[in-house]
Amino acid sequence: MTNFLLQTESITKRYGALLVTDQVSLDVREGELHAIIGPNGAGKTTLINQLSGELRSDSGRIHFGGKDVSTLGINERARLGLVRSYQITSVFDEFTVRENAALAAMGARQHAFRFWSSLLADRQALSTAEEAIAAAGLESRAHLLASELGYGERRQLELAMALAARPRFLLLDEPMAGMSVQESAAVVELLKSLKRQYTILLVEHDMNAVFALADRISVLVYGRLMITGTPDEIRGNDEVRAIYLGDEEIH
Repeated sequence: MTNFLLQTESITKRYGALLVTDQVSLDVREGELHAIIGPNGAGKTTLINQLSGELRSDSGRIHFGGKDVSTLGINERARLGLVRSYQITSVFDEFTVRENAALAAMGARQHAFRFWSSLLADRQALSTAEEAIAAAGLESRAHLLASELGYGERRQLELAMALAARPRFLLLDEPMAGMSVQESAAVVELLKSLKRQYTILLVEHDMNAVFALADRISVLVYGRLMITGTPDEIRGNDEVRAIYLGDEEIH
């Protein structure tokens, strides 16, 4: 029996007459890296918002770890281990990399942060932060202020903060957006190192990254889930080529 960590049942989101996600039924297996691709306006970010709890679905159900989380908010889902990175993470420029990660670790355990003065005395938070920083490849930058980081390093910090929350499941919304070729390559290698340690749902426009990383890929078009398959199945699907990928993008 397949062990699904996340399952959705016909989740839908509309804004007035505009149907943004339409009866999306998706399953993500424990331990896999599952990618969502689709053209601009396909509803990918809205779907991520629904999964994270930032947006309430108009209909349908979401199950995480066998529990119906449809009515839970973003913080409650995060405490269950369903953690979103890159758009909801708040990086504090005046704090160091280590301090930012420690704050994220504390926030995952508590309903409100303690006073800042107690942060450095929280050994559990600091230990978790150090592990997350190492996993995100920022060990040599831990002492720097966040404001001193380059763009790619800042995205690595956002990932470190998500990892510090001790997730079971990571929702990554376009982690390579705006990166140089070299920065994107570094993030691909980083995500490869995290595969199997975490279950990951990745929304990403960089097709080279998607095909290098994904175990399975789902294609979203006009809010509907068109097909789910292995990278080879998606690459070889004529309908996907015609609608989204284009021959030049998948060789």
